Amino acid sequence: MHPETHLVLHHNRAAELQAQADAHRLAVEARHPRDLRKRLGWTLVEVGLRLASEPRPATV
Repeated sequence: MHPETHLVLHHNRAAELQAQADAHRLAVEARHPRDLRKRLGWTLVEVGLRLASEPRPATV
């Protein structure tokens, strides 16, 4: 086995892994930020419920 063969295989595998990483990064960026939307929605629900409830007397 020629010593350069190992190097060529290594470079090919590195290029494949880089392409997979780029594809994964692009797929993650294209997703909708559902977690953020969900947290914001529940926060707005909580604020709305607090505003709709009867006011409590201020405790000093």
